[in-house]
Amino acid sequence: MQIRRCARGNPAVVWSRVPDHTVRPRPRIPTRHRLAYFSGYLTLGLVREATAELDAIGGDDRHSLPVRLARVELAMAVEEWELVVALAQPLTQTAPEEERPWIAWAYALRERQRIEAARAVLLRAEPRHGARSVVLQFNLACYESLLGDFEAAQHRLKLAAKIDRAFCDDAAPGDPDLQPLWKAIGSPGGVKD
Repeated sequence: MQIRRCARGNPAVVWSRVPDHTVRPRPRIPTRHRLAYFSGYLTLGLVREATAELDAIGGDDRHSLPVRLARVELAMAVEEWELVVALAQPLTQTAPEEERPWIAWAYALRERQRIEAARAVLLRAEPRHGARSVVLQFNLACYESLLGDFEAAQHRLKLAAKIDRAFCDDAAPGDPDLQPLWKAIGSPGGVKD
């Protein structure tokens, strides 16, 4: 097989065919790079490009934990709630130490109006993640609010605020899931000590 050389004498990576018309394999892009590209594309809202990066990952890497977590994020981004449940729920069994599948699974259930089921998922995750996860505590506050347990919702908001006060002060007043709580306690929102 012949390889063309570029001006500096290095093999030209961009050539896919050499003069004898044999196909030269393209260099394999490492999975960690593909995941970084995926993340960048998804952050920019370029779903098609993000999907292409995940689809380009082959072999055993396709089933690795980082790729499976990325697929959950993609499903969340496109709001395919049943797919989020299908992808995230098994991850809570195989990688329970990962917080994100628990949060995504519960959120997808909430989006399907299955509030009690969403609450149950996060209560199962709480022993492992509750002490350090502001999102878990905040989402539990939202679910308790929607279910009408305003005392539990206030308690969860206080726990979330202990973890990250700024997050709660920013998110709580405008969160529609907390509106039942604000109406019940006569407050426009916010976390009280």
